Amino acid sequence: MSVRSAARRYAAVLFEVVQAKGDLAKVDGELNAFVAVVDGHAELQTVLAHPAIPALKKRELVEQILNASGEFSGEVRRLLLMLADRDRMGSVRDVAAAYTERLMAHRKVVNAQVVTATTLPGNQRDALAKALSAAVGADVRLKESVDPAIMGGIVARVGSVVYDASLTRQLEKMRRQLLSPA
Repeated sequence: MSVRSAARRYAAVLFEVVQAKGDLAKVDGELNAFVAVVDGHAELQTVLAHPAIPALKKRELVEQILNASGEFSGEVRRLLLMLADRDRMGSVRDVAAAYTERLMAHRKVVNAQVVTATTLPGNQRDALAKALSAAVGADVRLKESVDPAIMGGIVARVGSVVYDASLTRQLEKMRRQLLSPA
């Protein structure tokens, strides 16, 4: 089983347990907070991912982190300790990402990657989010980037669907029409 599929399974089980009796958003925040702590310390990342360090030592380290913060729910605490026991702390980032994906799907929220030639003003950003939300039937969160190469217009990717309304694309379509035999 791949690391990603194992991470999705851990996240799915955690989601089901928390959904039955807990606060889904709180657990998402806790997982991402733990990932931020690990990401903020290069030595900690190395120790938790190093295969030569025994799982017992990793568990003790995770316990110390959890006890020092005291802000983690029982479910998150048990999951992190279980990952440490199974020497899977290297996948904690993937577990957190999979949990966030699951939470967003549960809330019917999707991310849209939007590329424009220039930064969108706030009112256009809001109108775009509303139009994409209507098109996909879910609440859309925009993740924007600027690429002057598209010259104008917009390219939006929502899941596996791409909406390409860029000037570059329109010019390419016109070029093909002009070059094609009648």
